[in-house]
Amino acid sequence: MQRLAKLWQRKGLPIGLVPTMGFLHEGHLSLIRRARRTAGSRGKVVVSVYVNPAQFGPREDFSRYPRDLGRDIRLCRAEGADAVFAPSDKEMYSRDAGEPFSTFVLEEHLSRGMEGASRPTHFRGVTTVVAKLFNIVQPSVAVFGAKDYQQASIVQRMVRDLNFPVKIDVAPTRREPDGLAMSSRNRYLKGSLRAQSLVLWRSMEKVRALLRNSARPIPAGRLKAEVKRFVQRQPSARLDYVEFFDPKTFEPAPRVARGTHVALAVFVGKTRLIDNSRL
Repeated sequence: MQRLAKLWQRKGLPIGLVPTMGFLHEGHLSLIRRARRTAGSRGKVVVSVYVNPAQFGPREDFSRYPRDLGRDIRLCRAEGADAVFAPSDKEMYSRDAGEPFSTFVLEEHLSRGMEGASRPTHFRGVTTVVAKLFNIVQPSVAVFGAKDYQQASIVQRMVRDLNFPVKIDVAPTRREPDGLAMSSRNRYLKGSLRAQSLVLWRSMEKVRALLRNSARPIPAGRLKAEVKRFVQRQPSARLDYVEFFDPKTFEPAPRVARGTHVALAVFVGKTRLIDNSRL
């Protein structure tokens, strides 16, 4: 992959990268189309498909995360991608006999709260694998989805701080007609769990309605309690966290007004879903 990227660079061809963990859905495909528009008809689009073990905790769903590389390749081909990079764990985390893989990239500010607090080693795995993908694919632009808002912001910070010569393009969240954010994990939602999963979108809509009907900012603690009660009405749903914060600094907002960002994570059955939105 790296040799191919260098060949394209020598020809002056821009490279667009879409990093994914596979089991592609329409949200991923929209990112591929966006990368094509950015790279142009002469440019090259690379889709990486890699379920990265370093970003999963010991009791998370790494082993059962959905995988179907053949299907992913067919979808990428239909969207006009120029290459699919699907490395093995041995290739991405190579090590000599008896010597562990021991070099990681760590962002220490934006990653402290929310997903970083709930999944302590998650972002270390994300930044490390994304840095490796940038070194291997050598893109001029990389496209991420806004559903993983904190992740995209951390990657932008990493690129700025470590001088990666790549532009980060963050595309809007793609949703199902009923508001559920598109995710590979949605396939876990069987029976009534699918309907209950709408509690994330409806929680954010509820907060918007409260803000519209309030003449002044609302204390974040009150809104967190409202969201928790709202989630608990669903028999199989459990709130992991909800946070209101400044979208640039990620500092928690003590009082919530228009322009504040909200992010939440909810277990629906055994499936953990995340979502976020500007209020």
